[in-house]
Amino acid sequence: MSCLWISDDAAKATRGKSLNNWSATGISIDSRSVEPGDLFMAISGPNFDGHDFVLSALKKGASAAIISHDIDGFAPEMPLLNVKDTFEALNDLGRAGRNRSEAVVIAVTGSVGKTGVKEALGQLLSSQGKTSYSRGSFNNHLGVPLSLARLPKDADYAVFELGMNHAGELTQLSRIARPSVAIVTNVEATHVEFFSTIDDIAHAKAEIFQGLEEGGTAILNRDNKYFDLLAAAATAAGAKSVIGFGLHDEAQFKLIDFALSSRGSTVEAEFDDGLLTYRLSMPGRHWVQNSLAVLAAVQAVGADVFAAAQSFTNIKPLKGRGQRYILPIKGGQFELIDDSYNASPVSIAAALKVLAGSVVGPSGRRICALGDMRELGDSSADFHRALAPHVRTANVDLVYAAGPGMKHMCGELPDTIGIVHTDKSVELVELLQDEIQPGDVVLVKGSAGSQMNKLVEAFLDFQQGSKEAKHAI
Repeated sequence: MSCLWISDDAAKATRGKSLNNWSATGISIDSRSVEPGDLFMAISGPNFDGHDFVLSALKKGASAAIISHDIDGFAPEMPLLNVKDTFEALNDLGRAGRNRSEAVVIAVTGSVGKTGVKEALGQLLSSQGKTSYSRGSFNNHLGVPLSLARLPKDADYAVFELGMNHAGELTQLSRIARPSVAIVTNVEATHVEFFSTIDDIAHAKAEIFQGLEEGGTAILNRDNKYFDLLAAAATAAGAKSVIGFGLHDEAQFKLIDFALSSRGSTVEAEFDDGLLTYRLSMPGRHWVQNSLAVLAAVQAVGADVFAAAQSFTNIKPLKGRGQRYILPIKGGQFELIDDSYNASPVSIAAALKVLAGSVVGPSGRRICALGDMRELGDSSADFHRALAPHVRTANVDLVYAAGPGMKHMCGELPDTIGIVHTDKSVELVELLQDEIQPGDVVLVKGSAGSQMNKLVEAFLDFQQGSKEAKHAI
């Protein structure tokens, strides 16, 4: 791997003092995931102090560590960088990484879909130039500067995800990322616990334009009710162009036609340079829409849109975000849809549509295992109740639900649907395992805090000893 930071450059960026010379090929803020050559940053949190793990990080092969106070076991020969505050040093390295880069930077936000759009963009652009993109959901006050600090100096493209659940957060993140292209996938009812209205969420999402480079491009969902608000904010912030995507007649990336299937979609769209016909390997109407945002960004950075569209078939869902498994059970197999990473009203509705379009076996059933949605405030019960019509129209046979919020949804379901409700997700594991039959399709979804991933892990771990191999599709 090429060198990412040397001691003198890092000391200059952070206004720190380097002890001994060193060079780093990566950066880590978690000693558990340190790899040889990493620069370990001893970040302190409310329940931990990274300084307690400096020695273990160095033993694992870290090339150096950034610290702000003395550490146990200090030795003069240790490769260290002393700074006033390690969190501020992380932001400093992020800014320096951004400042020295000539990459075209794309920032993605939105109520739902931002991680998938970021991943698709990162993968598609990687075939057209050296591309750096943030890992997983590194989209907060730690993840964004960390991703920027990891940005290679010679990257052609860089894609970052920016998240928020309070007003003011995106302004800070956007100003450090300074994107040339800013995408807002949509504005929906998420994180409403921290906002009075969805209008307030829209204004908070518009903060992404506060860091937009002069003459930059905004890419917006033309079908979303907040398009005009976001477009006005982008223009006021200095955007040279606003590109809309969707079914709307005035969308620059306009959806003409699409065909959904259980394994993906075929899409036909038009834009300035002509007609696009391509295949998505991710099922769901929401992915049809998001693919247009991805291709609009590809055009905005000057890459080949037609090549990117044809490569879309190679993009697979991420773990916890719609990844599908075929798992063996006695007498046959069943399909597991792992959408357990997070949940909101709009994303659960989308996931249920995917379940509705899934093909069950001859005696198979559609089963959804749903955990509570979080950060919905005083309206939580109403939002959970409102899921019931989506469950009914998805032709779900059995519902396994966990948490107090989902109890409200269960109360709205008809007697024709089998219902099992527990207080905690872990209590569903054996109940669901005992129920599944060959040919079933099982959707697992919930907010991260509801820990529905435990059901997925239990299914996958259970299959480890099977003579038949599980496989993702």
